[in-house]
Amino acid sequence: MGKLIQRQKIRYRIRKKVVGTAVKPRLAVYRSNADIYAQLIDDDNGVTLVAASSRDKDIAAQKITKTEKSKLVGAAVATKALALGLSGCVFDRGGNLYHGRVKSVADGAREGGLQF
Repeated sequence: MGKLIQRQKIRYRIRKKVVGTAVKPRLAVYRSNADIYAQLIDDDNGVTLVAASSRDKDIAAQKITKTEKSKLVGAAVATKALALGLSGCVFDRGGNLYHGRVKSVADGAREGGLQF
């Protein structure tokens, strides 16, 4: 079984348990080789409420490691969420291990004020 198929199965398994609502959205993290993306999703209505990525101008301009950029992405999502009046969320690691860049997004979001 290929790596991508295996990861997709893990994603489905996670999504059975992790569901975002309007009050407590799902913090979905997607990690590519170069960048990392995070968004708060309301699965009831199928709407993305807040999004941030390492390609945002203020984050991409900084000459820091990918892990440090990931932390900034988490903080950016938290800031935007708090501006909308959202304080809690559920974390969706997207089939990746909770380690490295995925973990730093979570840490950045927690430090930014999101609770999960």
